[in-house]
Amino acid sequence: MNPDPRNSTILVHVAGRLVPRGQAKVSVFDSSVQGGDAVWEGLRIYRGRVFRLDAHLDRLFASARALAFRDLPSPQAVKEALFETLRRNEMRDGVHVRLTLTRGEKVASGMNPELNRSGPALVVLAEWKAPIYDRDGIRLATASTRRNPPQCLDSRIHHANLLNNILAKIEANAAGADDALMLDVHGFVAETNATNVFLVRGGALHTPLPESCLTGITRGVVLEIARDAGIPAFERRITPAEVWSAEEMFVTGTLGEITPVLAVDGRTIGGGRAGPVTGRLQELFAERTATEGEPIPE
Repeated sequence: MNPDPRNSTILVHVAGRLVPRGQAKVSVFDSSVQGGDAVWEGLRIYRGRVFRLDAHLDRLFASARALAFRDLPSPQAVKEALFETLRRNEMRDGVHVRLTLTRGEKVASGMNPELNRSGPALVVLAEWKAPIYDRDGIRLATASTRRNPPQCLDSRIHHANLLNNILAKIEANAAGADDALMLDVHGFVAETNATNVFLVRGGALHTPLPESCLTGITRGVVLEIARDAGIPAFERRITPAEVWSAEEMFVTGTLGEITPVLAVDGRTIGGGRAGPVTGRLQELFAERTATEGEPIPE
């Protein structure tokens, strides 16, 4: 994916100020630099609306509270920073936003949160960015790197310590795949390095239990759509063999929306193209994003 040239002149909100991209920096003493100590959300803008903004902010603040962040900004303050960033960049469609909330700057280097005394720092990075995956579909390879279980680092915390995912992505790159399928420590399917996973078997949806995977916002929307459309959906443990023999497979996420999976570990999934259930869900998802969302104030 080549970066959009419009992104070379964007303004980025960093700790209360909008600055040109080249000046968008945090301190070397910031907790995100010192230890990946930050939480984040990815948002997408459709037709002047921010899709599922409140759900994303709820998860952002839940993650921050789980990590014992102090002196959190209000949700309204985060919204105002987001809207100002979008207005100043004249962004209303085809935009992805990464909201990052770090624990803030430390008075000395070290991992102890007691060294953080200035409060959290908010970064709003909005880019012109279409869904990142090939609309026709992607190929996955199963990684040896396992997804963290709750007893190690709970995946319900949407944190910025992404080394597990990065190691899995390195494996996928080496295998010539688009992304990595990650298993949990028991060998069941968790998610990919960047997205949630769905299978279609017997016309029904099957997705891993949210034990070692993020409870994705797009994942939740797909489950809503399936319920409203009368498509059976089950959350359960899934084995790699079930993936290899699935009728259809797709992945979900804010950055890529709903993307068909064509092959996993060299096994063709279904007919090697988007199946009818996947296509139907893509249509219904597009209808929602075209009509739902919080409007960007003028």
